[in-house]
Amino acid sequence: MQIPIFTVDAFTNRPFAGNPAAVCLLENDLDEDLHQKIATEMNLSETAFIRKLKPGDDFTKSSCFGLRWFTPAKEIPLCGHATLASAAVLFHVQKNTNSVLTFVTMSGELKARQVKDHIVLDLPLYTAYPQELKEVEELIKAAVGDMIVQDVRYSPDTSNLLVRLSDAYERSVLENLTVSAQRFLSAEKTGKVKGLILTVKGNSSGKGHDFYSRYFAPWYGVLEDPVTGSAHAVLSSYWSEQLGKKEMLAFQCSRRGGELKISVRGDGRVDIAGQTAVVLKGNLTF
Repeated sequence: MQIPIFTVDAFTNRPFAGNPAAVCLLENDLDEDLHQKIATEMNLSETAFIRKLKPGDDFTKSSCFGLRWFTPAKEIPLCGHATLASAAVLFHVQKNTNSVLTFVTMSGELKARQVKDHIVLDLPLYTAYPQELKEVEELIKAAVGDMIVQDVRYSPDTSNLLVRLSDAYERSVLENLTVSAQRFLSAEKTGKVKGLILTVKGNSSGKGHDFYSRYFAPWYGVLEDPVTGSAHAVLSSYWSEQLGKKEMLAFQCSRRGGELKISVRGDGRVDIAGQTAVVLKGNLTF
């Protein structure tokens, strides 16, 4: 069997930056266990599988597809950067003729559209609620040591814990923070946290980035994710409320780094836009 496969760097316009995802185009149904085997083989934070929903569908002409995401360890309910990568393969490689693509996923229908040199994802907006510090104190200490924490929130929809560092800290403090994400597994005692977002307020002058973040998900086999769309579905809600802004520019300051343009809508959704670079085209053969 041969399956077309691509590696796409998401939330960047240059190769070897942003967040890489593998994207597989499935002409036919794939044995269930092969999804995970392929994702483990690719060993990227996510491998996406685009599938046709009905006979006669075509990757260049159809506008609606099924989409699933797998880490090297398990299937996950939402992945922003691999959705962006999937849309890039359809728009830029397959030359899909539609202005809007719809993906049927575990998180409902997600839409992607082209706007100039960006692809805009229509994602759910997730609220993060105040979290009792005592419950997660050990996890936070494992992440940031004795640094000053300004706010702690929890998003039940995504199982993400959001930890905001003091506004006294600059972007460089977050970038230079050395983290042993493997330690998070034993430090997390509640059983409810599956991802940790560290964030700090950005440039207050209104020119630069509104906020910065890093994201860790060792519970899914991803020690640190370079640029994370799903985490920004939580961050967008939080920072929109904190800053009183609907339009924001965010930067995830992992080693690879990536930029996200955010527009919080009034219907409980968020538009997250990013650029992409396709760096590999080939076939899986087995």
